[in-house]
Amino acid sequence: MSTTITTAAVPGQGGPGGGSRFTWALTDSWTMTRRELAHWAREPVQVVVGLVFPVMLLLMFTYLVGGGRGVDGDPTEYLVPGMLALTMAFGLESTMLAVTQDLGKGVIDRFRSLPMVPGAVLVGRSAADMLQSTAALAVMGAVGYAVGWRWHNGAAAALGAVGLLLLLRFAMLWVGIHLAMVAGRPELVQAVQILVWPVAFLSNVFATPASMPGWLGAVVEWNPMSATATAVRELFGNPGGATGSWAAEHAQLLAVLWPVAILVVFFPLAVGKFARLSR
Repeated sequence: MSTTITTAAVPGQGGPGGGSRFTWALTDSWTMTRRELAHWAREPVQVVVGLVFPVMLLLMFTYLVGGGRGVDGDPTEYLVPGMLALTMAFGLESTMLAVTQDLGKGVIDRFRSLPMVPGAVLVGRSAADMLQSTAALAVMGAVGYAVGWRWHNGAAAALGAVGLLLLLRFAMLWVGIHLAMVAGRPELVQAVQILVWPVAFLSNVFATPASMPGWLGAVVEWNPMSATATAVRELFGNPGGATGSWAAEHAQLLAVLWPVAILVVFFPLAVGKFARLSR
């Protein structure tokens, strides 16, 4: 571990140099974020693979398998926003592995013994993950543009779409952190990660619900991934394959409510689990 942690504060008595507890928390969280970013420099292959894998899927479904089934209009403009939403489900295993490895090596216990804000470890991990997710969106957007995707509703709507995508990622991130601490060991992470795939692919990322059997289409429309995919299509001005259902008509609302609901459940579970680790 290359990052040196220095704090002169005692919990509950402000931060270094007499700063506020909030300033102290920000300092510790930034230190933990830099620690995670330093791992990128030591393991660049893992970062590159995380960026390239969704690009490979996009190119495969664009040119080989075919995506956008049931869409009136350019299937590429339907597929790319869906793939941007799907990208928010990829790469969670790297965060989960990092958490379990720190647990297995006793790094978490060492941090908890230092005069630092306990939650800074989780904040640093989540901040680094969100930075990588933002980079993944930028790469996917550039590749999508290269294969013919365009947005049509201006910069403000596009930024709103990016915000919804990152909100979904943030919610799924805390699910991953909690499950990683429950799993406890790196070898169990792959089994837990498999749970992401049904949620990711049982969605309208690749095909419209109207092109599916009725019962399956109804299930797909209420998938959180589908809500975000439909919402970002609307904001980008891309074809959405709307079915006229309540879920489709209120996709932007659901794209906010679903991640918030997930956070309400899993954020306190993750924080509580972390607080109990060394008791």
